Order: sequence, then C-alpha cells, then structure tokens
Amino acid sequence: MAVRSRRHIHPSQARLPGLLLAVLLLAATPPAHARDLLARLSAAAPTLDRTVLALALQARDCARAADVAGAGADRLAVIDYTLPSTEKRLWVFDLGKATLLHAEHVAHGRGSGDNIAARFSNVEGSFQSSLGLFATAETYIGENGYSLRMDGLEPGVNDAARERLVVMHGADYVDPAQARRQGRLGRSWGCPAVRAGVARAVIDNLRDGQLLFAYARDAAWLNGSRFLHCARAERKARAAR
Repeated sequence: MAVRSRRHIHPSQARLPGLLLAVLLLAATPPAHARDLLARLSAAAPTLDRTVLALALQARDCARAADVAGAGADRLAVIDYTLPSTEKRLWVFDLGKATLLHAEHVAHGRGSGDNIAARFSNVEGSFQSSLGLFATAETYIGENGYSLRMDGLEPGVNDAARERLVVMHGADYVDPAQARRQGRLGRSWGCPAVRAGVARAVIDNLRDGQLLFAYARDAAWLNGSRFLHCARAERKARAAR
C-alpha cells in the first residue's frame, strides 16, 4: 500500500495550479463528442467552473480506459472545494442524458478548514476531506441514516476512504440558512454530507458503481493523479513501442 500523507494547501498555492490546469487540458484535447458533452453539462450547471467539469470528465475517461471500479458509470458527481461551504458546490450529472440531476450544498471535514476547505488528507483521525476520484459502492443504514460507501481510486490520496468511513450521508448541520447566519456550513468528520432532505435522492442517483470527483487547487495531486494524465501516459506508451 502506498504511504498516505496529509496534504495542505498553503494560500500561496492557490495561484500555482493555473498554468498546470491549462497544460492538463491542452494535453488531453477531447474528441468532438466529448466536447459536446462538456458543453451541454456546462450549460446545465453554469455555476460549476467549466475547467473543473472538464477535469472531472477527463478523470471519468481515464477511469474507463483503465477499466477500474466505476469505469461503466453513467452518473458523475463533482465537488469543487475551492468554493465556500455557503455556496452550492456539489453537482450530480446523468452523463447519458447530459442533464443535471442535483446542485447541492455539501459539507467538508472539520479538519479541512472553516468556510473554505484548505487541507486534505487520506489519514484516519485527521477529520479532513479527501480529493480525487472515487467509485461509489453499496448503501447501508448507519449512525447518520441512509448512507453511501465510497472507494477512493487514488493511492495515497483517497484510497483509505472506506477504512476511514468516508461516506455520503444526510446531516442536519448541512443547513444553508444556518450557514448564512454563522458564516459556514456545519462540518463533518471528513464525509461529503448533504442536506438530510435530499440525501436519499442524491445517494440513490449515485449508488453502485458511479463516480465522484472532488477537486481543489492542490498542485501535487493535479500533477500526479493518474486520472488526469492518462492521455499523456498513452502517448508515451505508443512512442515506446
């Protein structure tokens, strides 16, 4: 198993990934049908940064090429942790129909920060959220009611999610009205918790082998994720033949 380490984003890092993002997207120019899907989903979710959505779709394509868990997903959830918790920052898409199913508030771990998530970890007991690509798995009834297990697909980044009990569930502390009064949502122990009133619908749309992509401006992850660089790796492999 890869060594798991804590990831911390210093404020100065917020500016670093800009050029890296441009390089990532340029290196993996999608075919026409993928560009059409990006355009349709972006129009359906205008508050989701188009670059973040493009990276999420790129990660989905890399998962499909690698035939990992979630490779056959027709639903994709995107979390943009660069946004404050007081804003909607979780989107769930039906990829086959190119439609938006949900746009919701989502909590981050209490160890990740206050209104803005600035620290991310794969370590048990950190109470921090994790970045990267996850495959959803089975549902169950636990302490937080109806919940969805997730398996992290990125070693050292999120692959301890199941061990850490990082799951999607509903929570009363995900209350947008209260967040406006206190300046932030309530926080989880690392789970992407959603409003209790929508939890079952969101979970049922994401259960059993769908994908969730959690984004932040973490240069190390952006530079190292296998799901953001498969096109480059494929070109290198072809050149070596």
